[in-house]
Amino acid sequence: MRITKFGHACVRIEHDGTTVVLDPGGFTDVEAVDGADAVLITHEHFDHYAPDRLRATDARIFTIDAVAAKIREDAPDVAERITVVAPGEAFDVGGLPVRAVGEKHAVIHPEFPQIFNSGYVLTAGDTKIYHPGDSLTEPGEDVDVLLVPSSAPWLKASEAVEFARAVKAPRNLAIHDRIYTEVAHGILEQHMNAFLPKAGQEYLRRADGADL
Repeated sequence: MRITKFGHACVRIEHDGTTVVLDPGGFTDVEAVDGADAVLITHEHFDHYAPDRLRATDARIFTIDAVAAKIREDAPDVAERITVVAPGEAFDVGGLPVRAVGEKHAVIHPEFPQIFNSGYVLTAGDTKIYHPGDSLTEPGEDVDVLLVPSSAPWLKASEAVEFARAVKAPRNLAIHDRIYTEVAHGILEQHMNAFLPKAGQEYLRRADGADL
């Protein structure tokens, strides 16, 4: 099983001949979707969803209803490849079990509309990986790898730390990392390492194109 970090919130998972790409958005190089069998999208924000990334692959697209509607509007030429999944629904992607988690994006500001967001728990062999999208919704089951948001307009460092502690994944890979400077990421790493190792957890950040 191989997990590769791509731009911002995009992660590519390869296992047993199946390649799944999650959230290839505007900060993600198009090669992230090369050879993908499926693309999973958590929500409609540009840093997680970009029509040209979907046009660059023939992969099936799995996403929630709100995002499917947006894709049909922006890129009707790929709409026939969409499979709509509901929050809490379990489904199969090329032999890999997946479950949609949660229903709402984290609150950016109380006066902004709260859009829909569903994360995904994907099982690759003996490993469960959780991508929450833009939320701090816990997966409701034990996972081996948490793709933990590390910077966002809706996120405080303390919330990122507490989310990782609550999920209790042994390995925590930083995603959503285009917002902070490298100095700020270094500070967050210090904060994470003040707490997670005590519980046997590891916090990791990888460059784009690097494997976990």
